[in-house]
Amino acid sequence: MTADAPTILATCGGMVDGGWHDAAYGPLLHLAIELAGVTGRAPRVAHVNTAGGDPRSAEGAELEAARASGVEGSHIRLFPHPNHERLAEHVLSRDVIWVSGGSVVNLLAVWRAHGLDDLLRRAWEAGVVLAGGSAGGLCWHSGGTTTSFGPQATAVADGLRFLPGSFSPHHDSQPARRPAFRDAIAEGRIPPGYGVEEGVGLLYRGTELAEVVTERPDAHAWAVSAGGAEERLPARILPSRPLS
Repeated sequence: MTADAPTILATCGGMVDGGWHDAAYGPLLHLAIELAGVTGRAPRVAHVNTAGGDPRSAEGAELEAARASGVEGSHIRLFPHPNHERLAEHVLSRDVIWVSGGSVVNLLAVWRAHGLDDLLRRAWEAGVVLAGGSAGGLCWHSGGTTTSFGPQATAVADGLRFLPGSFSPHHDSQPARRPAFRDAIAEGRIPPGYGVEEGVGLLYRGTELAEVVTERPDAHAWAVSAGGAEERLPARILPSRPLS
């Protein structure tokens, strides 16, 4: 079974400390799985680490976290070449595609070179839940803030445009993002959109924002208008889960 509408969960979160294990699925990742509506079998989650250069060092922890959550985990890897001979078949057979953070500029370039951008749009329209944190939340939007070019936050305006607005992560942990986001919107370099703090996610049904969710009661999302004005949005607090 797939989601009942094209669904994107754009976040500033995902994996969390696993205690005895290396890492665990956090509440936002569990929500992405719930949104897929899988029954009668293990959910299928593909992790995509293109933005970090497909580091093999991350994959073991992700697969162990998937196993501990009763999930069939896999990876979509493009370095040094695609790891699936039938890439489209694998993408379309997943319930959730979870994209991790890193350089959104590099991610977009590599995805477009391999046609993964078009495959992900097909998957989204077919009901596969697209989700991720940081670069993995920004990529679905028209643009947002990035540190892909260095430590100074800058605006990127060539996102995938599955969603019409803009997105900016790390608003509490990287203070330079917030003014960079406001300025880029006010100057018309990117469209109005949403800035999020650590642990916050934006749930879209189709291209409309349906709900703001958070792992932390003191974390927020902010709507930024065309003039750069901010409005704090109400958020639903996600339940924590015991580690397996």
